[in-house]
Formats: sequence, structure tokens, C-alpha cells
Amino acid sequence: MDFFRLPHAIKKGLHNLKRILMQQFNRNIYTRIVITNTMIFVIGMIILSFFATYMVKQAVYRQVEDDLSRKSTSVNFAISKEEDLTWESDEQTEEKQDLLKFLADSFDVRITVFDQKGTILNTSAEQEVVPGSKVESKFIDVITSGETLSARMKNKETDQLTFQATIPMGNTKDTEDTIKHGVLLERQPANLELTLNKMRFALLIGGMIFLVIIIVISNYLALFISRPITKLSTIVTEVRSGSYVLIDEHQSLDEINALSIQLNFLTERLEKTQSESERVVGERAQLFAEISHELRTPLTAVQGFTEAIRDGIVEDENLRNKYLDMIHTQTLHLARLVDDILALSRLESGDVTIEKSPIDLVALTQGVVMSMEGLAKAKDASILFEKKMEKAVVIGDGDRMEQILRNLIKNAINASENGIIKVGVGNVLDEVMVTIEDNGMGISPDDLPHIWDRFYRAKNQRNKNNEEKGTGLGLVIVKKLVQLQNGKIEAESQLGNGTSFYISFPSFVGKK
Repeated sequence: MDFFRLPHAIKKGLHNLKRILMQQFNRNIYTRIVITNTMIFVIGMIILSFFATYMVKQAVYRQVEDDLSRKSTSVNFAISKEEDLTWESDEQTEEKQDLLKFLADSFDVRITVFDQKGTILNTSAEQEVVPGSKVESKFIDVITSGETLSARMKNKETDQLTFQATIPMGNTKDTEDTIKHGVLLERQPANLELTLNKMRFALLIGGMIFLVIIIVISNYLALFISRPITKLSTIVTEVRSGSYVLIDEHQSLDEINALSIQLNFLTERLEKTQSESERVVGERAQLFAEISHELRTPLTAVQGFTEAIRDGIVEDENLRNKYLDMIHTQTLHLARLVDDILALSRLESGDVTIEKSPIDLVALTQGVVMSMEGLAKAKDASILFEKKMEKAVVIGDGDRMEQILRNLIKNAINASENGIIKVGVGNVLDEVMVTIEDNGMGISPDDLPHIWDRFYRAKNQRNKNNEEKGTGLGLVIVKKLVQLQNGKIEAESQLGNGTSFYISFPSFVGKK
């Protein structure tokens, strides 16, 4: 039962080992760099060891074969010099044996002489050869071919490699009939495996030294890369917690430097966004407070007058009618206030659509002035239109332009009873300028910078009756509408000497 469960246990163990290694590998940049470089080096060393072993073996084998081939030529020459020796007969055995032993000792080889049938005639180690033994058939072909043959053979008993070289005996340039014998040289080189093991051991020692160097360099490189990234991570955490810390952009690595620049840009943008958000929240809270304050006064008045009439406290008919008129006036003021708040809200949220097209501002302004002459007469005021040019074309929304002019002219009429309002259209460089001037009460220097604030009214206008008093949003709406049409608006005023508004728009003709 345990035998069948063993493979599953091994598989599970390998799976757990792989999971642990992958967890360590993917832990961070530091471990990934160190592990990757170590694995690459180890694999490279293993491949290098196998390759070096193969190349060394081939080089040694080739050297031994070449050396044995040269020795075979020398041995053949020495044997051929002994012309009085007859190799087929059993005579001169001692002389032949002495010659082969001498040559074998001189060249450190084993020498065997065989005939055309492969039968061994003489050998330098005769005691190791059984009488009648033959060489392999491949060596017999050397006698007929006349060429030298090199071969390798592995001893099955000793597992040692033997190099062999066979050459025809005598002058190989003679005819085939003169070649009757062959000479076989055999050599077992020194223990090559021992040499290779020494080489492997040297590679192992050198590899371990280089591995330590690689690990040290990898540690330095990993720390060099991961340290600024860790610092960036810490700064991002601080940014997330609301502490906007800028990063030094002069980093050692270009990639880290680029990332630092982008993070600084993001940090500045987040800080700006948060500041803008806080400003919007603050303005919204202030707007709600201002709206509540503005609505409270007329609502309180309406509630008081209504309760007085409902409870029967006001019995006089004239007084009741007066209260009803006041309620009506306050209701109109509330309606104007609500309309202006809604208009301003749409402008600030971007819900207002501006239909831009070419507009003749001279004709438009003249038409608005003519339509408001009745309102001016009711206030015993007069409007004068000064046409400084025949035509002034700008790009804008005609309805919104008219709304701007009506609002400003109406303010001028209310501020200058029994006065004169001058409205003019002229050209200044590449811009068309509309001026609206009155000789009314004017605005004090302290109030002038605040006329563009929501619900702000000058001190000399705060005591007016509710029917004439504005909502404090008219100029804010005017400025928004002017800016939406790429225009600018400015105001000048002196207390007691009237007020002047200057509105300028890019000239369409000038743009051409």
C-alpha cells in the first residue's frame, strides 16, 4: 500500500517545493534578481562543464590519434629496414620479438604484425596473444587498400579506451602484390578520466568563487534597484495618507528618475485637486450660508405680515393693503433671487449652452438701449447711445449678449435717478469695447473690489427698498457670461461721480 502511495507523496513534495521557490522568486525585485543570476550562472557552469569535457576529450583523442599515426609510420619504417627478417616463418623468432619489444618500448605502444588473412604473426607482448588469434576484419582491409586506419576500442573488462592505428607493412607506394603484412599499433593513454575529474574539480572551485562574486554583485545590483523603488513606495504611502511629499527627481537610474517625475506630477495634481475640492466645499458651504441669509429676511417679512393679517391684528383696510403690497414685493424679490441662484448654478456647473455666431454689437447694443428708454424715463433718467463705428462684429451668443447689456444698463438706471447713462461701442486694437457709464452715486473704493462677489452689495445700496434692491448676483452672472464668450469686463467708479463698466470682445474682423 505504501509503495503505491509513494509516487503521489513525491509528486506532492515536488509541487510544494516548486510553490515555495516561486513564492521566494516572486517575493520582490531583490530576490528575483539574486535567484535569477544565481540560476543562470549555475546552469551556465553545468553547460560549460559538459562542453569543456567534450572539447577536451575530443582534443586529447585527436592528439593521441595523430601521435599514434605518426608512430605507426616510424614503426613501419623501422620494420621495413630489417629486410632479412621473414615474418611468415617461425625462424628468427627471437630477433623479431626483440625488434618489436624495442620499438614498443621506444614508442610506448603495443605492436602486432599480421598477414593478409588477419592472423597474428608476431607481437610485442606475445604472452598476451593466443596462437592463431586474428585481428578484426576492418584491419585486414588496410593491406589491400594501402591506407592507414585509425580506430578506438573500449575494453569491456577494464572499461579503458584503446587507440589503434593500422598501416601496411613496407612501402605503400608499391603494388598490392608486394604488401603482404600489416602492422597494428595500440596504445592506452594515461587515465583520461582522472585528468577530466581534475579539470571538473578546478571548474567547480572556480565556479564557486565566481558564484560568490556573482551573488555579491547581484546583491549590490538588487539593492541599487530596489532601494529607490522602496523609497518611492514609502512616499506613495505618505501621499495616500494625505502627506504630499515631493521626490528628488535626480535619481541614479533613468527609469526611476522618470517614475519620480511622474509621481511628483501626480502628487502636485492630487494636492491641487484636494485644495480645489476643499475650496469648492468651502465655497459651497459659504454659498448655502449666504443663500440662507438672503432668503431668511424676505421670508421672515412675508411670514410676519401674513400672520398679522391671518390673526386679525390688522383691522385697518389701508394698513392691510400696505401689508399685502409688502408681501407682494418680498415675493417678487424671492422670485428674482431664486432665478438668479439657478442661473448662477447653471453657469458654474457648465450647463449653460453658448450658441456662438457672428453678431453686430453696434446694432445689438442700439436695440437694447432703445428698448430700455421707457424704464429710464420712469426713473427720470435718459440714455445716450454713442456709435463710434458703423459695424462691430464679434463671435458670441446674441441672447446672452443682450442679457449682459440689459443687466448693466438696468443697474446704471437704478444707480442714477435724474441722471444720464452713456452707452458706447468702439474699437480698441483687435477688440470691440462696449462702455456703460452713469453719473450716479458711484461705488466706494472699499466696495469696488467686491462687486464681483456673490450676494455683495455696496453700502450705499443696502438701505434701498426691496423692490429696487438687487439680489447681489447680477454682476456675478454678467462676469460669467462675458468670460464664456472669451470677453473681459472691468469697472471703474468714484463715490459720488458715477460708475463705468468696460466690456471687450475679440473682433471677428480683426481675427481675419
